[in-house]
Amino acid sequence: METHPQQPHEAPPDPGPPVEAEPLPHAFGARVLMWKQDPSVGAIGTRTAYLPGVVLAGPRDARIAPGAPGIAQVEPNASGDFVTPPDTPQFDAVHTFAVARQTLTMYQRVLAAAGVAMPLPWQWNSSSDTDPLRLFPHGLPDVKNAFYSRNQGCLKFGDFTPASSPERLFTCRSLDIVSHETAHAILDGIKPRWLQADAPPQTGGLHESFGDLTAVFLALAQFDQCEAIVAQTKANLHDKSFLADVAEQFGLALGYRNGLRNADNDLRLSQAGTQVHAISQVFTGAMYDVLADVFAHERNPEREDDAAVLHRVAAYLGGVLLRALIGAPDAAATFADVVNGMLLAVASDGKPAAYGGFIRNQFSRREVVQTGASPADATEDVYLPGAPLAACVCDAPGARQDRRACCGTMQLPEYDHAASLSTSTATLAADASLRASA
Repeated sequence: METHPQQPHEAPPDPGPPVEAEPLPHAFGARVLMWKQDPSVGAIGTRTAYLPGVVLAGPRDARIAPGAPGIAQVEPNASGDFVTPPDTPQFDAVHTFAVARQTLTMYQRVLAAAGVAMPLPWQWNSSSDTDPLRLFPHGLPDVKNAFYSRNQGCLKFGDFTPASSPERLFTCRSLDIVSHETAHAILDGIKPRWLQADAPPQTGGLHESFGDLTAVFLALAQFDQCEAIVAQTKANLHDKSFLADVAEQFGLALGYRNGLRNADNDLRLSQAGTQVHAISQVFTGAMYDVLADVFAHERNPEREDDAAVLHRVAAYLGGVLLRALIGAPDAAATFADVVNGMLLAVASDGKPAAYGGFIRNQFSRREVVQTGASPADATEDVYLPGAPLAACVCDAPGARQDRRACCGTMQLPEYDHAASLSTSTATLAADASLRASA
């Protein structure tokens, strides 16, 4: 039998000195305890949330800080967290900061995801003025309202004792109200002329609607709330839920059946007149219907959890709305301007044609836009992809906004273009007018 000499095994190459893995970056952030909605929505109660980034005593960071005089500064615990008992001034300070910070972070994220480099400054910020937005959770005692003030650079929240309850109601404890007022501040930093009282009614309606839609999108930015909504509605967003009821506790205290406003409504522009509160609900209702349509279109429970789909869809549509608002005219913007901006956004993102169809159908049903473009030789409306949709119901020339049923922001005299008020005068006039209406 023939044998073959064994070949010597080659030594493996010298691996060299071991490579040390790079240390993971230190994660700065703080845990906070906050209301998921407000104290009246007992089914979901409070939640512990994590706020990434440096959060200092107050709580405060570079963009948002407590106002003075106000609630005494809240110190973090030994772990750097802000976990305080509910129904205390300290909890109110933490909750208000957390909601304002989450609102700003949500919109910064959706813009970054879309590749839009925009820092979302406050209206007064400049290269020489980096002052933060100031928060006054208990800033309007005995006032049934809340407001964002550009002149004061702050958000102020009212508290009062409802006729139907001996317990005092604090508007700062509502996620919906805090996010709504924060949204006014964010949009004012982008489009400062939109808040002026002499702007057309639809422009004012965009401001109010953005506030209400921000409350909806912020709720859906919390995954546990998406799970609660899916369970409560069995994945049908048109079933009654806390998502569509805006400011539940405040609305009940004022005598409404549910929340202060209902996002899941069927109002049309021809029914709204110049009442900004009503006009805003038309846009909000149409956008809520688009959210429900896209969610139903994207649902595939065999492949992806419904709550994950809702979380993803809401984040995308919130970004589409903000991008359309940014791209709208700096003055006298109409609902149709923003609708066309959203159609452009979903098309440029390469989304299915159904997305544009949902936007077009829901806003035409509300009489915001016409169903399609009308070429000269066409006998009926024909939709031309990429062509802007014409407005349907428009503001009458010279129409004035009726802001009487709006939030405190829209009622501040500092936004009356005809008035020239100093900060101190605006402060006194604003607080006095809100107290008079309380």
